Amino acid sequence: MANTASEAAGVSQAAELRALDMAHVLHPHAVVGQPSVPFIVDSAHGAIVRDIHGDEYLDGTCGLWQCAVGHGRPELARVAAEQMRQLEFYASFWNFSNPPAIRLAHRLAHIAPSGLDSVFLTNGGSEGNETAIKLARLAWHTQGNPDRTIILSRQGGYHGVAAGAMAATGLPAFHEGFGPLPPGFVHLSKPHARRLGENAADVLIDELEQTISDIGPERIAAFIGEPLLGVGGMVPPPPHYWDRLQNVLRKHGILLIVDEIVTAFGRLGYWFGCERYGIEPDIVVTAKGLSSGYVPMGAVLIGQRVMGMLHGAPFRHGFTYNGHPVGAAVSLANLDLIESEGLLERSRTLGARILEALKPLEDEPTVFEVRGEGLAFGLELELEDATPVVEAARREGVLVRGTGPNIVISPPLVLTDAQADHLVTAVTKAVRSL
Repeated sequence: MANTASEAAGVSQAAELRALDMAHVLHPHAVVGQPSVPFIVDSAHGAIVRDIHGDEYLDGTCGLWQCAVGHGRPELARVAAEQMRQLEFYASFWNFSNPPAIRLAHRLAHIAPSGLDSVFLTNGGSEGNETAIKLARLAWHTQGNPDRTIILSRQGGYHGVAAGAMAATGLPAFHEGFGPLPPGFVHLSKPHARRLGENAADVLIDELEQTISDIGPERIAAFIGEPLLGVGGMVPPPPHYWDRLQNVLRKHGILLIVDEIVTAFGRLGYWFGCERYGIEPDIVVTAKGLSSGYVPMGAVLIGQRVMGMLHGAPFRHGFTYNGHPVGAAVSLANLDLIESEGLLERSRTLGARILEALKPLEDEPTVFEVRGEGLAFGLELELEDATPVVEAARREGVLVRGTGPNIVISPPLVLTDAQADHLVTAVTKAVRSL
C-alpha cells in the first residue's frame, strides 16, 4: 500500500510539473504558444540522467556539450558550497577581483596555446564571442584603423545568439524574424570536406583569398571559426585547411578568433582544439566544459598581439557576473578532475573506438557520412530532419541531438566502455529503424 501511495504521489507530481512547465516556461528553440510535453530531468550521475518518472537514459549529448566530468560530482558541489560560504559574489569591474578568478586566469594562461596570457572571464559562449568581436574591432580602432570592422565567418558555423554573435553565425534559421542584423559580417562556405570533394581545401582557400580581395584587407578586422563545426554537424575541417587559412590571414594582417566553446577542455582529446589542428589564434573563446556546466562560466583568452594593439585603450564592456568567484572556484576544480583522471587521453582513445564502431553505418542508404574527433561525432543523414532518429534513440535509452540532417553525439568524457557500447548499439538500431 505504501509503495502504491508513493507511486501515485509521484505520478501526480510529474503531471503537475508538466502542466506548470507548459503554462509558464518559454523554452529556447520552442514554438511560441505551442508548448510540447516537457522531458523533465530530475537527477543525474556520471553519464546517466533520470527523468521525473525515474527512467534512466545515457546522456549522449552532455546536455549541450558541457558536462565533461559527468553529472553529480560531489567534489564540485563541495567546492561550490565552500566558496559560497567564503564569498558568494562580488563585482569584478574596474580593479575589483577575487582569489578564484585570479587563479583561474593564471591556470588558463598556463594550459592555453602559447601567447594567450590575458583572460576576460564571462558567463557563457554568446558573451564570449560578443567580447571577442568587440576586442578585434577595438584593437584596430585603437591602431588608427576604424574602418577595419568586417568579421569573416562561415556558413554552418554557430557562435551564439547575442547580436554580433548571431550575425557571425552562419545558420540562417537563427536570423529569422529578428530584424536587420548588425552590419559587417561576411560568411564564407561551409568547410565540409566530403561535400566539397578532394580539393576542398583549395576551394575554400581560393574563396577566402578572393573575398579578402573583393572587400579589401584594410576593412577586415578578424576571421572567426570553430576548430570543427559543432551545431553545424560536428564537421572536421579538410586536411591542411587551418594551416593554409591562417597563413592567408597573417599575410593580410587579419586577426584570428577561434571559437572553442564546444571543443576546449577535452572534447577533442586535447585541452584545446587549436592543439589538434595546429592553430595559432589571436583570441580563443571558451565556455561549456570550463566548469562542466556546474556553474555558468566562460573565458576569452587574448593573445599578445591583440593586447599590444589595445594598449592604453579603455575597454567599456563587461557583464554583471564577470569573474564570478563560485564559477571560477568550480572551474578550477573541474580542470583538476580532467587532468587527474586522464580525461584528455580517455577522449582520444574511447572516441576512436566509438567512431570505428559507428563507421559501418555509412553503408546504410539513409546515412551520408559518419565523422568524429575525440568524443565528438556527427552522423549526416540523407534526410532534412533527423528527429525520427533522435526519437528512436531515446526509446533505446540514449539521448542524442538532431540539428537539421545531422545527429550530434557528445557524451561525457567519463563514459564507461559498457556505456559506449550501449551508445553505439542504440544509435545503430535507431538509424536502421528508418
